[in-house]
Amino acid sequence: MDIDTSVVHSARRYNYWLGGTDNFPVDRESGDAIAARFPSVPLAARENRAFLRRAVKALSELGVRQFLDIGTGIPSAGNVHEVAPDARVVYVDNDPLVLVHAQRLLTDATTYLEGDFRDPEQILARARETLDFTQPIGLMLVAILHFVKDKDQPHKLISTLLTALPRGSYLAVTNATLDFARPEDAADARRMLGHEMEWRSADELARFFDGLELVEPGIVPVSDWRPEDGVRPDPAEVSSYGAVGRKP
Repeated sequence: MDIDTSVVHSARRYNYWLGGTDNFPVDRESGDAIAARFPSVPLAARENRAFLRRAVKALSELGVRQFLDIGTGIPSAGNVHEVAPDARVVYVDNDPLVLVHAQRLLTDATTYLEGDFRDPEQILARARETLDFTQPIGLMLVAILHFVKDKDQPHKLISTLLTALPRGSYLAVTNATLDFARPEDAADARRMLGHEMEWRSADELARFFDGLELVEPGIVPVSDWRPEDGVRPDPAEVSSYGAVGRKP
């Protein structure tokens, strides 16, 4: 399997911020450089992961027994199938290193696909081998959309995926934002990461939920989406929105 260890990959850098070891020097160097300017970045990564766990738990309680997790990243604690052990899960990522580590997760009810969010038809075709598209599915797009530029038409990509899902399915999304950033921090973020990231406002994120019914509490900082305790970081530290919507 051909893995270029000289090029930064967002999944490996994310793994590094989560405290994982499945990354290379180039990923750690990039992660450290970003964290030196924005010390709360590792916290933001953890809060995105915590949102994933809470969203999966909430959807499970609503009766969802199938999940399509796109941009899953390198496996770490709190995977979808661990939060919802009775569910069927399809994980999708475009980093071949993720497949290496995902092998240990594969079961009759858990599948990994090497695929790209920008090719939803291919993902859907292969996901149908594991998931029942006549029953509700939880579509998880956590910490991936901010790596999809507007020129790649993410709204069209999501629409393609949602059109294929049955009524009663759900979309769970997080996206980095600069809504809470100081002007100088926003400027530095765009300078350092503007080539790879697309920050979105609450209104811009809302467009992904056109035609869906937002689940309470709506579009909020990820740490404020049904928190499990009273201790919450400042939205400026998390710098990411999260939301869940239902297909009526």
